[in-house]
Amino acid sequence: MVQMVDEDGAVDPWRRRARRGRRQMPLWQELPLLLIVAFCLAVLIRTFLLQAFYIPSGSMEDTLLVGDRVLVNKIVYDVRDPVRGEVVVFRGTDKWVAQEVREPEPGLAGKVGRTLGDLVGVSRPGEKDFIKRVIGVPGDRVRCCDEQGRLIVNGVSLDEPYVIRDSPLDVPPNPKECRSRLFNEVVVPPGQIWVMGDHRAVSQDARCQGPVPIENVVGRAFMVVWPSSRWASLPVPDTFGALDRPVAAPAGAPAPVEPAPQGGVNLVLPVVAALSVVARSGRNRRVRQRRLLP
Repeated sequence: MVQMVDEDGAVDPWRRRARRGRRQMPLWQELPLLLIVAFCLAVLIRTFLLQAFYIPSGSMEDTLLVGDRVLVNKIVYDVRDPVRGEVVVFRGTDKWVAQEVREPEPGLAGKVGRTLGDLVGVSRPGEKDFIKRVIGVPGDRVRCCDEQGRLIVNGVSLDEPYVIRDSPLDVPPNPKECRSRLFNEVVVPPGQIWVMGDHRAVSQDARCQGPVPIENVVGRAFMVVWPSSRWASLPVPDTFGALDRPVAAPAGAPAPVEPAPQGGVNLVLPVVAALSVVARSGRNRRVRQRRLLP
């Protein structure tokens, strides 16, 4: 004998009796199950959509302070490349040296806690994880400095209000050190970006460690989420609005994509993806209900 779900969605008597006979799960069993589901969702979100990163050094002061936690959008650069002014998290190349001091090896409890924290995206970053501001994109010409000691990109001098403590001008440039503000003109290679810290006096960045491949970028930091007293977005400053298309770009190349005016949270793609999955699941469920039930 076969039963069908009618068009109005009413459940047949056989299903109604089965549901009536099903016992409700006790709280002591339901709670661990909910925790496991929540943990799995956190891991999925951390892996594919968003991740919280801990700021271990002062290279981005005063935009980001030591101990801040920022939220990073990990899918935005799947559809476009980074643009000037964005704060990005990336994996350093072999030339990049970690700025944080090595901590003593934790015990067993510390290792377990660090592993769980890394799974949900709230632990300390790895030694090769860095956070800097994008100054130049492929084809840009970057150098320092003009008569007023300002950074120059494509011939345009930048007023950078986010740089509170700059490197000194009286230190001669050294490609192996980032202590000097001065450096010769660099053309950003294809597929790479030129990044610098906001606290130039201490930042170890592209001046001495070289540009970063775009494929190494983990995502865009768009919000400070902890501590609560510093909760704020990380928009793209107006500093880069006057820049034209890179001088070294080939003729006929399209202009670089500029960010949305607000420069804040960019969660449109995750929301659209989630709605698509929900809608697809609903359609599949309706199709299954129309099939014959054994």
